[in-house]
Amino acid sequence: MPTIVSTRLIVGLEVHVELATRTKMFTRVCSPAAPGHVHGGGSNDGDDESGEGAPNSMIDAVVLGLPGALPVINREAVRLSAMVGLALGCQVAELTKWDRKSYFYPDLPKNFQTSQYDLPICFDGAVDVPSGDGGGPRRIGIIRAHLEEDAGKLMHEWPGGGAIDFSIADYNRAGTPLLEIVTAPDFGSADEVVAFAHLLRNSCRFLGATEGIMQRGQMRFEPNINMELALDDGRTVRTPIVEVKNLNSFKSLRGAIEFEAREQPGRWRSDGKEMGRGAKSTRGWDDRQLETFLQRGKEDAHDYRYFPDPDLPPVRLSREWVEELRASLPELPHDRELRYQEQYDLKPKEARALVEERDVCLFYESALTDACELGVPAPAAGKAAANFVLQNGQKRANERGVLVHELGITPAAVATLIAMREAGEIGANSADEVFGLLCEPRPNGESADPRAIARARGLLQMRDKGTMEQWCRAALDNPANERAVADVKAGKDAAIGRLVGEAMKAAAGKGDAKALREMLTAMIRG
Repeated sequence: MPTIVSTRLIVGLEVHVELATRTKMFTRVCSPAAPGHVHGGGSNDGDDESGEGAPNSMIDAVVLGLPGALPVINREAVRLSAMVGLALGCQVAELTKWDRKSYFYPDLPKNFQTSQYDLPICFDGAVDVPSGDGGGPRRIGIIRAHLEEDAGKLMHEWPGGGAIDFSIADYNRAGTPLLEIVTAPDFGSADEVVAFAHLLRNSCRFLGATEGIMQRGQMRFEPNINMELALDDGRTVRTPIVEVKNLNSFKSLRGAIEFEAREQPGRWRSDGKEMGRGAKSTRGWDDRQLETFLQRGKEDAHDYRYFPDPDLPPVRLSREWVEELRASLPELPHDRELRYQEQYDLKPKEARALVEERDVCLFYESALTDACELGVPAPAAGKAAANFVLQNGQKRANERGVLVHELGITPAAVATLIAMREAGEIGANSADEVFGLLCEPRPNGESADPRAIARARGLLQMRDKGTMEQWCRAALDNPANERAVADVKAGKDAAIGRLVGEAMKAAAGKGDAKALREMLTAMIRG
């Protein structure tokens, strides 16, 4: 057996995105992936934590494929799919059609899946993601994004917990609009795959295409993984492709790829199998053992016996309609992230945190815009708004188990606090206190104006020159500060901090540290 000299990881990715439409793909039954959906209606008895309601409470004759039931295309699902495709740099087809993908599985009630085979709605795209080697971005090709319906699921315990000695075929999710995005095998590391997955999820959520709640299966990742092995006899071989199914967390996605990268060279040494027709396998991921396990051999496309769906007409999408969609695309999260770093001097980690949640990001931008309208320069407003959202807001959001925009404080109130801090009207600790008060329910008649609250509670900083001179003189005249005064005179600027602290103590929290620093420096150095 030849010796392996070096290895190269090759990964392509399939991503299933449940679209946030009010109804299912081919029927008017309510979709469990609809925005804000809680349960399927009727009795809540047996509702599970997935938000999909009691088993089989969201089905009809179309979902089950009963005789005589005819499907009707969900226009909104087509629109959302095209929007995602445009965001991924894809072409949107002028003509797309529906095909039946035939296979039997207990959670597929019709015995076939309505999907798209040779004419997908979106194709030939590309996006740039950070490379895993610290170099420039890597371009990832998007082969296709096709629209189909989701399958149901099998439940092996009672909803909400409880042992059963049978399985429940729950078809609530069956028929939900599902956009399957297929990348080229362009990834060379788990880091790149996870970076793309983050980018895709955030982009889809900004577009309103999905809520992207991964615990509910609204976004599922299926990496196709194999290794290129360079051998000491000069040959290069590739291991069989392994498709790991239904990963619904970034941690699992990374873990499955890294596990396969470690294991596949050893499998090849054991069995000598190489990539080829019929060699592909499907594996699952065990989150406890942190390893993949064999499920079944993977079918090739011809095994599904695709043929055009006789009940659904092809869809023609005009160029004018596509261009209208393109013009309506919002600025995407990755572009915002880069802009925040360039315009507001935010660190990459800060900018990334701001775009993780669409509504939090929009809250931030609204506060920033309002602060600029109050006269705060844009760079200062961007930095200050980020601090309020990520520090003052996030700590309270974590305590309450909500997002920052749900705390109760308004972007306009944050903007006022930014303007007050910029003008030296209020200190950092006092601003945090007012921020917290604005997150609390207020009795009738109590002002929601930050400045009024700060004034009523004695939190405004005093900027009277005579009073400030008294505070500074108290710090300078203290014998314990003689060394600090001498150091400042000698040009050691860091020593001023001790004197500022003393002056702030004399001010009992009502002084502006920046103004006191400037006054102390002038008094010492003339």
